[in-house]
Amino acid sequence: MLDIPRLRVLRAVVASGSIRASAAALGYTPSAVSQQITTLQRETGLQLFERSGRGIEPTEAGRTLAAEAEALFEAFSRVEQVVSELRAGRVGRLSIGYFGSAGSTWLAPTVAALRTEFPGLRLDLMLTEFTPGDPDIDIFVEETGAEHPGSVVVHRLAEDPYLAVVRLDDPLAGLPEVPLAALAERHWVDNDLREGPCRQVLLNACTQAGFSPSFVVETHDYRTAMSFVATGIGLTVVPELGIDELPDGLTTVALAAPSPVRHLSLAVKKPIAEHPAARRAVELLESLVRTGKTLVS
Repeated sequence: MLDIPRLRVLRAVVASGSIRASAAALGYTPSAVSQQITTLQRETGLQLFERSGRGIEPTEAGRTLAAEAEALFEAFSRVEQVVSELRAGRVGRLSIGYFGSAGSTWLAPTVAALRTEFPGLRLDLMLTEFTPGDPDIDIFVEETGAEHPGSVVVHRLAEDPYLAVVRLDDPLAGLPEVPLAALAERHWVDNDLREGPCRQVLLNACTQAGFSPSFVVETHDYRTAMSFVATGIGLTVVPELGIDELPDGLTTVALAAPSPVRHLSLAVKKPIAEHPAARRAVELLESLVRTGKTLVS
């Protein structure tokens, strides 16, 4: 197998026409260059140079081999550039998992900033709330009692309290807060698609308050549930992050005794935790939470 450093020496000697000049350019001694050329001739079985007066001249074989090696060094240079870009986080791939309300609130500004700062980076976005996956970075809702695998670094992002969404003409409207038990006899509009951690946080709080919610309408997202509340069918209870802008005619009321709260976290796979783009994604998300008007990190 041909040795790349020796081919590099061959190319330098052919280009400069001098062992001494090529040695100076490469940072070698003239004797080291001569040894490299001698070894390359032995490996290839070719005479690459011949004497010409007090110097040397490349043979046709030497010129041909040096010329053919140019494509190799161009390709090698591109590989080195890719390595440098990967180390700087400017190319490659990063997958980010998210759940619905986090995606609508935090994902767009995070992706926009990453695209600007790392233009060669491919971003794969995964709605893991409904389609489980194994993303490099995952924004998720903590499950009660669940332990994190040792393969990830977890950052706590925020505590997201649940609020009752009611009509402006509801007796609860305008109150600073209401005991959760006060909703026991009310009609509820469901707003979750599955039995996940978000629903469980709310059901656990209702159990502590001594009742089970009376769902009269089943919807699968917060926005649709709030549109039903506007008709007067019932109230719905939604995490603050999921509310965004309330439809006209609705307001929110804080809940107490107990106050349902979901914990939002960020998991980063350890092998990519120090990747510049991954670190920047974490910084951006933490900054969005810190500067948010409604969530407390």
